[in-house]
Amino acid sequence: MKHYHATIMIVDDDPNDRFLIERAFRKIGVMDPIQTLNGGREAIAYMMGEGKYADRTVYVYPTFISTDLKMPEVDGFSVLEHLKNNPEWSVIPTVVLTSSRDLDDIKKAYMLGASSYHVKPSSAEKLREQLKVLHDYWMTCEVPQVDRSGRQLITDSQGKLGERFEQPERGLSDEETRMITASDLKPKPKYCKGPS
Repeated sequence: MKHYHATIMIVDDDPNDRFLIERAFRKIGVMDPIQTLNGGREAIAYMMGEGKYADRTVYVYPTFISTDLKMPEVDGFSVLEHLKNNPEWSVIPTVVLTSSRDLDDIKKAYMLGASSYHVKPSSAEKLREQLKVLHDYWMTCEVPQVDRSGRQLITDSQGKLGERFEQPERGLSDEETRMITASDLKPKPKYCKGPS
């Protein structure tokens, strides 16, 4: 399997769950940055690059998100809705990892663009196994290339199958893309949204 640099964002209001999820990723060999965030409000601020999260050299744009649903103030549905309402960011694989087995929660999560929905396992070993399957799967997928801010680069669709679809509104133009050196581009992991 090829290795791509990724930044994993873990969104959960429970510090014990954040710790266990991060530790499980580390135990399966993930060496890339993992950002743990306390709830949806913090996750949205991070994605928007607001406040302390404005420094993208420290707070690298996420390329994979794991979010809980049931969190005070700003819940996981709000995180999913935020991503869905920002087409440039909606390509980020976003996995719901929650204790809820509620059928309406599952349906609403997918309606809001969740890539997959998983119930938190009852043991650290089962969590590790589950995250390994998810990580290994996402690492085989392709997604659009982005700049350091997480914005998709505009591609040339003329004469191609996808030309009938609009480009993201805030992507870089062809001229801006040419002006950026390869070192300015953040490598995007081979993650995809999963089967549809």
